[in-house]
Amino acid sequence: MPEKSAGAFRTIKEAADDLDVPQHVLRFWETRFSQIRPVKRAGGRRYYRPDDVDLLKGIKRLLHGQGYTIKGAQGVLRERGLRFVQSVGRGEAEAAAPSLQEVDGTPVGDLPHGDGIPPEDRAALEDALADLRACRTAVERLSLPPEADA
Repeated sequence: MPEKSAGAFRTIKEAADDLDVPQHVLRFWETRFSQIRPVKRAGGRRYYRPDDVDLLKGIKRLLHGQGYTIKGAQGVLRERGLRFVQSVGRGEAEAAAPSLQEVDGTPVGDLPHGDGIPPEDRAALEDALADLRACRTAVERLSLPPEADA
């Protein structure tokens, strides 16, 4: 089959293959990210525009590459905007490392306070803890068996 032009619409199968994720993941992301709005034809068939695919790539990079939670990725979209996440998907921009709360949902204020730890040292320790949790998430992903093709 000939390769489609860069500006051509993609079916959900083509988009999923391009991102190396199952189709159901794209459908799930549509329920969590209101910014994902593929064109839907009769019968509900989805067609993704090039900007849609860039957005999906950016979301995947935030979730799978940088360890953001869905809530954290939603925050990046809300704070930095759609165009920024699309540029992350194209590899033109890089999102900052997720905070502790964006990695595992633990509010920083819920961490135990040590006696006599200066605020600047506490902030450095919390950043280190966030990095360690992100590393743990990455290692856990590496130890998961690959998903079977759908």
